[in-house]
Amino acid sequence: MKWALVVAAAIVALAIAAVVFVPVVADIPRVQALIAGSASQTIGRPVRFSAIVVRPLPLPSVELKGLEIGDDPRFGAAPFLKLEKGTLRLGLLALLAGRVEVSRVILTQPSITLLQDAGGHWNIATLGAGADARSGSARAPRAGSGGTAGSGPGVGGPGVAGTVLGSRIRIDRGVVSYALRGGIVGKYRIEDLNLKLKSSGTQVTAAGDLRVRPGDLRVRIARGSLALPAARTPLLDSAVQADVSLDGKDVGALMEAAVGPAPAVAGAITGTLVVTGSLGAPRVAGKVELPGLQITQTRQTCPEPRKRTLTVSGVTLNVHWEGAGVQARPFTASLGRGKITTNVTASFEGSPRMTLSDVVVKGVPLETLVDFLCQGYVVTGPLDLTGTFSMKLKGMWKTLAGEGQLSIGPGKVVGPQAVALFENLVRAGGALSSVLAPDVPTGLGASPLEFDAITATYQIVDGVVTTRDLLYTTRTIKVGVTGQYALASGAMNLDVVVNHQRGRIAAKVTGTVAAPSIQVAPSALVRDLDPDKLQRGLQDLLKRFR
Repeated sequence: MKWALVVAAAIVALAIAAVVFVPVVADIPRVQALIAGSASQTIGRPVRFSAIVVRPLPLPSVELKGLEIGDDPRFGAAPFLKLEKGTLRLGLLALLAGRVEVSRVILTQPSITLLQDAGGHWNIATLGAGADARSGSARAPRAGSGGTAGSGPGVGGPGVAGTVLGSRIRIDRGVVSYALRGGIVGKYRIEDLNLKLKSSGTQVTAAGDLRVRPGDLRVRIARGSLALPAARTPLLDSAVQADVSLDGKDVGALMEAAVGPAPAVAGAITGTLVVTGSLGAPRVAGKVELPGLQITQTRQTCPEPRKRTLTVSGVTLNVHWEGAGVQARPFTASLGRGKITTNVTASFEGSPRMTLSDVVVKGVPLETLVDFLCQGYVVTGPLDLTGTFSMKLKGMWKTLAGEGQLSIGPGKVVGPQAVALFENLVRAGGALSSVLAPDVPTGLGASPLEFDAITATYQIVDGVVTTRDLLYTTRTIKVGVTGQYALASGAMNLDVVVNHQRGRIAAKVTGTVAAPSIQVAPSALVRDLDPDKLQRGLQDLLKRFR
């Protein structure tokens, strides 16, 4: 009890002493010059603030109002950081000894602007590099009156940072705006940044959360650490490590900002990631899941409704991000009862581009794509496919490239142009092979055409699909197709051969899916036909084709 009373009396005495002596010891000009000069020397940037207030209670502290940290001159004169209020809590024992020591820093609503120039250099690259910044920026002026200071010699190092910033830093409701490769500032930003940092001399640990905009992606940081740089070492070379979790209700706005408005992508997202590497070149690896991804596009060539949506479920990505590239190895998803697996590589430098390698599609029911694609040559049935694809995310249909092989069936031809085309070809084959007999089936296009299988190998260059061995098989007819089909415009240049049980017919299909042109080659017709009947039959068929 005696020792407890002594300790309590000592605490009361120290509190009274703080109230009496803080305004005397921590005189405003001295504290202002010390803080501005030391901070500027540490980060290598000019530091300014409009006012300083000393508060003895409840704990001795200094408040900085209107704080600004200058940017690298190569990125303009606008401040790198603006701060509504910064609170520096002072060590009580140090004050009683006539010294000013910062034990905790609280930054309220800081606004930070991160910029990247066309060469890929960031404006934060020279932070902590002082007068010897690698960028070659001019030396800022030394500390002077009015609370302005510049970089001094021999800056950087964990000792200086630890002394100036104190052992604990808290960021409340921060905002970070960033622009890549000279893009628009504020297009991407971080809001509600709340972080708690703790310095242990050579390392800073971190924990907190933030929100990524546009969109509503919540990011939580746990067990984060940053190795403080040695003297004259750039801040971006500091080793970083953290566990990160993602939770977002909808990635639509974020995807639109990254790759454009069409096609629109929406859906919730969750994930757990591990961050390693350095502050300037981080590496991110982990697992991301999108349980229900919706892809929406509007196609003017479709009948109403022109706006169609495709739902892809169970999307899982084992991601690895480094530099401007992202890899998902593997990417898995479900479409209807089928499965899709592939390895995805996306690059966001310049014009964003995506590559899909080792694509394996197994048993995907194409009827789930019929309404979405709204193509005139759509078929139904289970799809098996292997191959590779690459494309620019903007202008996907015109930049698509790849190769592989596919197998569909059994199924039906349901695209209106395809039904009309096959109706005419099959009728031609049937009519001619039966010597234009009157028993040719009528109303062939009244219901979808059934088939046993469709197989093909393919190559795609700039959105144009080329095949030399597409084979459409039914019980009585085999149709071989070679040629090209443009995905964006629907333009066709195809050679079609219909093999019927009684004969064979060849045709040239050109034009577009909306207005096809079919020319039958007389030299490829079936044998043993009456010339007069053949001529009349061809004329009737060509009338139908037109």
